Amino acid sequence: MTKEELAAKLNGRRIGAELSKQEAAEAKAAGLVIVYGASDDLMEFEGSISDEIGAYDGTSVLMVDGDIFNTGECESECKHFKAAVKRAWEVGKEIKALWCKEEPYRWTYKTDIPHATFDILEDGERFCRGLVFNLKDA
Repeated sequence: MTKEELAAKLNGRRIGAELSKQEAAEAKAAGLVIVYGASDDLMEFEGSISDEIGAYDGTSVLMVDGDIFNTGECESECKHFKAAVKRAWEVGKEIKALWCKEEPYRWTYKTDIPHATFDILEDGERFCRGLVFNLKDA
């Protein structure tokens, strides 16, 4: 399965029914990551990464070494943490979660990672434009 095939399959799904456990397992087996918004404050990751990030009013995360690095998750004066943040910005690939920045969507995402997009609907209206990308490209 390619990122384009999975995005086409997910396109038009309703909020709360974005994908099944079986589809998440298939995405993981194919090395794919699905990113979409849930409610007004969550950035969801499914497939090869299974996680959620608090994203109230938008946020940014970095993909570093095949995993999520959330620089906004905690603040620390620790020199090791500061060094990790600096490295993440140098080598990571950013995914920006945008809240209500592109009409008519509530959630959209920006990234330089090669990806395909899909729409999640709420009451027949576009709620989220999600992403599917291959983890090896991140």
